[in-house]
Amino acid sequence: MEENKSLAVFQGKQIRRILVNNEWFFSVVDVVEALTGSVNPRDYWYRLKEREKESSGIELSTFCRQLKIRAADGKLYGTDCAKTESIFRIIQSIPSPKAEPFKLWLAKVGYERVQEIQNPELAQERMKLLYELHEKKGTLDVSKNELKAKLCPQCDETELCKKAGKEGKLTVYCLEGIFAKI
Repeated sequence: MEENKSLAVFQGKQIRRILVNNEWFFSVVDVVEALTGSVNPRDYWYRLKEREKESSGIELSTFCRQLKIRAADGKLYGTDCAKTESIFRIIQSIPSPKAEPFKLWLAKVGYERVQEIQNPELAQERMKLLYELHEKKGTLDVSKNELKAKLCPQCDETELCKKAGKEGKLTVYCLEGIFAKI
């Protein structure tokens, strides 16, 4: 296991992560804190697991692995961690307004992938755009200002950004908004 010294940052909150066999695992408690603003995210995570088990019979902890991640005190502690796919499933169970944009985005991406199965040309066009972005910079990490200048004027999701007070900022809607235009 490798520990990446840089932390993922979401809405100003640090999300601890660890690379295991070339796959990222994220601290579930950190994600819960970022999406709920809870003052006690460990307790929130515990109650969320109990509520989900009671309502749907699904044990969210089955999506997690206990991995040792460095805490604020510098020590390594066993922490519930999940890979990206599992984090998305856990987010679906979080009843918080901050989690709603992710839930909408996941639903939209799922719908678009079903469309791509029915019409493979759509997937080909999406991949062409990704390839062009990659070729231009050698990576998908273009500057935020450059990406914003390219995406915002063409994006169909502008109303969602306005509603969330995020107009002109990069949000979870940005790339999906531009792909919807293809």
